[in-house]
Amino acid sequence: MTVLLSLPVLIGLIAVALAFDLLNGLHDTANSIATIVSTRMLRPRYAVVWAAFFNFIAFLLFGVHVARPLASASCRRT
Repeated sequence: MTVLLSLPVLIGLIAVALAFDLLNGLHDTANSIATIVSTRMLRPRYAVVWAAFFNFIAFLLFGVHVARPLASASCRRT
């Protein structure tokens, strides 16, 4: 594959990965705040802000422990 062709493919793959991550995050956030809103612990607006904040800073608190085994497994040769 030539360099001229590989750059658009790389950009396309990154765009697809970011779109998937956005959609996955939307579904996860909806599932995580549904109980809080349905039990009326928080108003929907505050629950969304709460979820967005903690989804954004979660890597600072918990690190990348989940990603490490996945990365090492994908680097192994079979």
